[in-house]
Amino acid sequence: MVKRIIAILLSVVMLTMGLAGCGSSENEIEIDEDVLSVNSFLPTDKYVKKLGRTEEVETGLWLAYSGSGAEFSFNGTKATITLLGDDTINSEDWNSVPRIAIYVNDELVVDEMLMEESTTFTVFESETAQDCVIRIVKLSETGNSTCVIGSIEVEAYGAIKPTADKEHTIEFIGDSITCGYGVDAEDQNSSFSTRTENATKSYAYLTAQLLDADYSLISKGGHGIISGYTSDGTIQSWGVMSQFYECFGSGSGTVGGVTPDSVEWDFKNNPVDLVVINLGTNDYSYTGSDPDKQNEYKTAYVEFIKTVRDDNPDAYIICALGIMGNELYPMVEAAVNEYVAETGDNKVTSFEFDVQSASDGYGADWHPSEVTQQKSAEALTEFIKEWLGW
Repeated sequence: MVKRIIAILLSVVMLTMGLAGCGSSENEIEIDEDVLSVNSFLPTDKYVKKLGRTEEVETGLWLAYSGSGAEFSFNGTKATITLLGDDTINSEDWNSVPRIAIYVNDELVVDEMLMEESTTFTVFESETAQDCVIRIVKLSETGNSTCVIGSIEVEAYGAIKPTADKEHTIEFIGDSITCGYGVDAEDQNSSFSTRTENATKSYAYLTAQLLDADYSLISKGGHGIISGYTSDGTIQSWGVMSQFYECFGSGSGTVGGVTPDSVEWDFKNNPVDLVVINLGTNDYSYTGSDPDKQNEYKTAYVEFIKTVRDDNPDAYIICALGIMGNELYPMVEAAVNEYVAETGDNKVTSFEFDVQSASDGYGADWHPSEVTQQKSAEALTEFIKEWLGW
């Protein structure tokens, strides 16, 4: 009884300081797993499984890229999660604020736009204790806004715990298609908005689900291998994905004055088994059918494969293209063949998606519909199973 009273008093002190469950050895509290109690935690490795590229900051877990988030389990009666906007959150810009989803035991319970600096959601409440798995996912892309998972408060037996890692981890490098751009829009006449972006409906997230794999989406709308999207044929160097690949994230949102692309990503401590590159749709707006420009794309693609290999020495690599047009796919194949011939690396191959069909509908700005994304995931999944035996 004395032990429990001390633990409760410590919890009150820690909550007042905003540090409960932070994992600091100086502020560690003992939580009795046999007693139902209220405790607050910050989403560190000790308490949550991180999804995709994330960065621990003073206020919690920073999310930038599409699909990034956290997952944890507990046995209890209530769970409350506080999400924070980044330094530049603007509640008047409805089309750029972060879109967040929260699942409880795979059931979607929150799908909201973060309009304020701090928003708290009660995601689970029950009269009797239950086993719960909670997953928090950023649905929108890094280019417009970022956010932070702040405190996680539960009424539970013991502390929250990270869920188990999957057998395999896949990293997807892509553009707006990988982000799930406009997949929740009414039709192709809709314009861009983070409100209609949904990473969980992208072929990348769906492929990971079909393979029961962990995932990471390194994707940003409008980007490519040598150029971002261009409407007049001039090269757009701002949209070269390689300049962001080795960073935690990208975009204008800052946390504590720090930009996501100024934080270096730790590849050594975050290994992946497979990397899928899906870049070229935006490049084609620059290259068109010009053979010199297409060759420029191919040459740069070879160099990007080398970068990906240097950062992921043990991973398999698939170079894919085709969902919104397959015009540059021959150059993807040529880049893979040239790279393999030069290096002898036989863990790299190419894959051509089917081009989207009008009969399956379109998302915003002619982007893939939910049906197209699902079909693409199924095709890629079958290819991975055949190639790697997963």
